[in-house]
Amino acid sequence: MRINNTTIMSQHLHARRLEKLDKNVWLEFAKLAAEYKVVNLGQGFPDFSPPSFLLESLCKAINGGASIHQYTRAFGHPPLVKILAKFFGRILAREIDPMKEILVSVGAYGNLFCAFQGLVDEGDEVIIVEPFFDCYEAMTLMAGGKPVFITLKPQKVTGPALSSADWVLCPEELASKFNSRTKAIVINNPNNPLGKVFQREELQMIADLCIKHDVICFSDEVYEWLTYDGARHIKIASLPGMWERTITVSSAGKSFSATGWKVGWAIGPGHLLKHLQTVHQNSLYHCPTLNQEAVAMAFEREYELFGTEESYFKQLPAQLQSKRLRLVECLRSVGLQPILPEGGYFMITDISSLKVDMNDPNSKDEPYDYRFVKWLIKEKRLGTIPVSAFYSQESRPQFQNYIRFCFVKDDSTLKAAEDILRQWIAEINGI
Repeated sequence: MRINNTTIMSQHLHARRLEKLDKNVWLEFAKLAAEYKVVNLGQGFPDFSPPSFLLESLCKAINGGASIHQYTRAFGHPPLVKILAKFFGRILAREIDPMKEILVSVGAYGNLFCAFQGLVDEGDEVIIVEPFFDCYEAMTLMAGGKPVFITLKPQKVTGPALSSADWVLCPEELASKFNSRTKAIVINNPNNPLGKVFQREELQMIADLCIKHDVICFSDEVYEWLTYDGARHIKIASLPGMWERTITVSSAGKSFSATGWKVGWAIGPGHLLKHLQTVHQNSLYHCPTLNQEAVAMAFEREYELFGTEESYFKQLPAQLQSKRLRLVECLRSVGLQPILPEGGYFMITDISSLKVDMNDPNSKDEPYDYRFVKWLIKEKRLGTIPVSAFYSQESRPQFQNYIRFCFVKDDSTLKAAEDILRQWIAEINGI
């Protein structure tokens, strides 16, 4: 009898921890967006240039001598970790050791990977606040942990929930998720895709439970500078008793509108950070020296201008405020009900009022928002993202009537999206 070696190999090649993790919403919809040449309000990146001072920093770095084109310190280029320690030390009102309490990795993603691999053990439970960026669940599973989900839900208010502030955690439900097996909780503040900015009282509720149960907090704060209408971002690590148990992750890509640079950092106490550094040195090891040098220069500038009108961290949210309001008005004008975000890049909207005939036999078993977004891409050439992708399998059916738009786009891109939506609605109404 002849044995099919290909079949045998395919059964044993992969690690079991990767099972059911091969599908990825970003890869799937980025491919569709490229194939159909859409107006892309799906993927979360600016399609306008980064600030001129960042580009000038890169030019200076390129001409900075031979060493800038070689390896640097594995856990972070010294000029960068030193200014990050100085910059965030001022915000957190504490002295941060740049060599022991900061890790620079390949974007926020690389730091999150190091955090999960370095601190989550086999069988540990990780509480994930949903909606959540999809890698939190995947990274928990890859580390051998068990995801435990707690859902932000619209408060029972008069009329529909129109702001991300209306979506809250139930205190009793949150408390019930903590037990002796809980190792960590993951929060995203501001939240992607909802745009929620957690208030101090909400963060304190989480902090109290972390302290009571001796739980670590992974706080993903990549959109920390992007808050609107008076919403204020507060670092959970700044609350009493939380520095000792918090890994704060952020990103130069989101801070300086240069997502392709892939420079991110984790900040936290040395007794936790050393485990992230161990993972980093045995996986990614090193990040591009040139990009780190340029980001260091940009942070030196922001340190001097912090709190002034010249600071990019003030200018960027002011610039995005008008784009945010423009998209809200557009969506409302075509009969949709957007949730006004307090922060971040994104806005979700309820699509249940739109009745679309989507006769695609290949996607009949998918959630409604997946089918709707694919139809929108193929038929209208407009790219968005299904919101149920940000939920656990259990919660997904409850949130399949929302799609996510990215408003951090050039005005010409937003105008093109408006034209598509208005023409479509005019067709529906027979105008």
